[in-house]
Amino acid sequence: MRKTFILLFGLLWVFHSIYAQQRYTLSGTISEANSNETLIGVSVIVPELGTGAVTNEYGFYSLTLPEGTYEIRIAYLGFQEIRETISFDQNILRNFRMYEQTEELQEVILTEDIERTDISKPQMSVNSLSAQTIKKIPVVLGEADVLKSLVLLPGVTNAGEGSSGFNVRGGAADQNLILLDEATIFNSSHLFGFFSVFNPDAIKDIKLYKGGIPARYGGRVSSVLEIFQKEGNSKEFKMNGGIGLVASRLLAEGPIKKDTAAFLVGGRASYAHLFLPLFDIQNKAYFYDLNTKLNYRLNARNNLFLSGYFGRDVFSVANVFNNTYGNSVFNFRWNHIFSDRLFSNLSLIYSDYYYGLELDFVGFRWNSGIQNFNLKYDFKHYLTDALQVNFGLQNTYYRFNPGEIEPNREDSGIVQEQLIQKYANESAVYVDVEHKLSSTFSMQYGLRLSHFIRLGQDELNRYQDDRPVTFDPFLLIYQEADPIEVLEPGRGTTLADFTNLEPRVALSWTPNSQNAFKASYTRLSQYLHLLSNTSSPTPLDVWTPSGPFVKPQLLDQYAFGYFRETADRRYALETEVFYKEVQNRIDYIDGANLIANNAIEQVILNGQARAYGLEILLRKNEGSFQGWMAYTLSKSEQRTPGRAPVTDDGRSNQETGINFGEWYNTPYDKTHDIAVYGSYELSEKWSLNSNFIYQTGQPTNYPVGQFGFQGLTVPYYGLRNTERLPDYHRLDISATLIPRKNRDRKLQTEWVFSIYNVYNRMNAASINFRRNQDTGANEAVRTSIFGIVPSVTYNFKF
Repeated sequence: MRKTFILLFGLLWVFHSIYAQQRYTLSGTISEANSNETLIGVSVIVPELGTGAVTNEYGFYSLTLPEGTYEIRIAYLGFQEIRETISFDQNILRNFRMYEQTEELQEVILTEDIERTDISKPQMSVNSLSAQTIKKIPVVLGEADVLKSLVLLPGVTNAGEGSSGFNVRGGAADQNLILLDEATIFNSSHLFGFFSVFNPDAIKDIKLYKGGIPARYGGRVSSVLEIFQKEGNSKEFKMNGGIGLVASRLLAEGPIKKDTAAFLVGGRASYAHLFLPLFDIQNKAYFYDLNTKLNYRLNARNNLFLSGYFGRDVFSVANVFNNTYGNSVFNFRWNHIFSDRLFSNLSLIYSDYYYGLELDFVGFRWNSGIQNFNLKYDFKHYLTDALQVNFGLQNTYYRFNPGEIEPNREDSGIVQEQLIQKYANESAVYVDVEHKLSSTFSMQYGLRLSHFIRLGQDELNRYQDDRPVTFDPFLLIYQEADPIEVLEPGRGTTLADFTNLEPRVALSWTPNSQNAFKASYTRLSQYLHLLSNTSSPTPLDVWTPSGPFVKPQLLDQYAFGYFRETADRRYALETEVFYKEVQNRIDYIDGANLIANNAIEQVILNGQARAYGLEILLRKNEGSFQGWMAYTLSKSEQRTPGRAPVTDDGRSNQETGINFGEWYNTPYDKTHDIAVYGSYELSEKWSLNSNFIYQTGQPTNYPVGQFGFQGLTVPYYGLRNTERLPDYHRLDISATLIPRKNRDRKLQTEWVFSIYNVYNRMNAASINFRRNQDTGANEAVRTSIFGIVPSVTYNFKF
């Protein structure tokens, strides 16, 4: 570790010595004049030299040029361009404030700089969405939703209506790293998947990395969803919110000390359950969440931020059970500018996911969850306008509580029991270089060194030949092995440790301003596993760390792409092909019990996964009509081959594995995925939005036969995931009305009318087989969640 830091800082010193001669740096932050909110992705351009810089996620920029006098242009769509002549005869620290072009806001939303891909950069497999676009996309019950909007992007799917999480390029939901202000979100859904935990009013920037992931990210092997909250208006007090059919939201922001400190507080809550007693229904299902943020500007070089999120879901059935679950995250950040070229961000982060279940009729209470404490220190060194080095270190401590059972009444007869808690520590150092080698060729390359330690616990089973799962060659089934010994290693020991090098490289060749060819390779490690045998994660699913019996997942992903823009930038085409392999992807034996299992290794099998496909995205970026069409052709498969143990008589007995060791469809394999989104500004009062989605039905299992047993008809299932649900498709539309009287008053309002699933397609969430009580014949029953759903939402701000 020490040698790595010595080499890293040695390289930085050499680079600095080479490029610092007779060159000067202009640096600072760029923010919105009316709120002091820093702006991400602002272009700082020097037309004379054909070069420039872009503000980072904290609004900081650094531009190093040869000595001389140049015209600097600062541009961000929707804001007035800044032009200023600056003499580079010394290093200059300069902050800029940009003013909105209010006369353009009704027609042009901030989508070009935020959402379009810069084809000259090597970064690929990345999609961005603005909060304004997310609020326009029609969704069920009229509630703007981040995760449901992601499904409109190429390579992104989910398990259908009412499902939690999302799947990226054939990966599982637990393979996505979801960050809210750098803090990990372990469960991203409210109400079992109907809504996401992200309040769009509080969101500043959203970026989804599907490949070519920078070295500063690690811990998941499918994607990174990075979300930053707004910082708060330090100029004046503002409020906005919305009232919908099932939920409402309110956000307030304003200065604590003008131009120096600001706050942001946002809340949401659903209230449909309040009307259930009117229909003599005692059940409840609701959620609430709270977003907070404080920022304090110490001086020109130092800024402090304190952000947090707290959310809870409550679901109960009268006199049966009560269910509560949700996330809590906090992040304390310190931004420091060491020099005009060296920017740093230090973060102290706490993240917690809690799940609680109370069964009144049984008389017990269940609690489980996962906590982590994260320290990370990131640096950005702007050596020149053509060379930027990012480096840093991270350390995360985990505590896993698989479950605690305790009685909730004296006569229950339940004995309090704590399942074995698990502990782990994950650390990493990284360096990432963005290098523009010429006017047509650029690279982004980096290396991440990750280290994971599985710490000791109260009890640990030991098995014959270290095999917690055995295979019965006569019944051809896997069974749980009996431990031969129970060890007590204690917290101070190390049960297992893993070290992985994770190289990343992305290349870009732009023969002209309209065309670009890109390629990338990404290596990632994932040390946490979600224990779930469903196609969509549930709140009860439990996370477990890698250890003596479960190896970390390792990904290798390759991607190639062609990108094109028209000369006027009105249209853009993005095409990519990808191939990825994942080692040590876990699967489960038939009949696996994942809940309240103290020896989860007895039902887990290690296998591998792969996915490959083609993604096409065609966008229209400007004009009254904007939108995109996305198409994905892909395949996602998994394989769990059997082992070949040697029997007592010396003969080899080949295990069957899963599906006889052959490749089979993952639960999230979707051959075809088409998404179309359009937004049309009809007039100053009316705007229209619509989206259409078509997906191949997800893999499932149907009975292939039946047999009789003691008077019962028992269905027989064949190989896993060989059947599919019917194809999924629907059309959604919405219309937004902005009253004319908005022009003459401080209170701005709008009405959003939407229809989800216009042609009332009854998409199958599942198909179950049962025996008809009247005819005695077996029958298939389709379960659908939503048909056509109209809604109306009232939004306001002042």
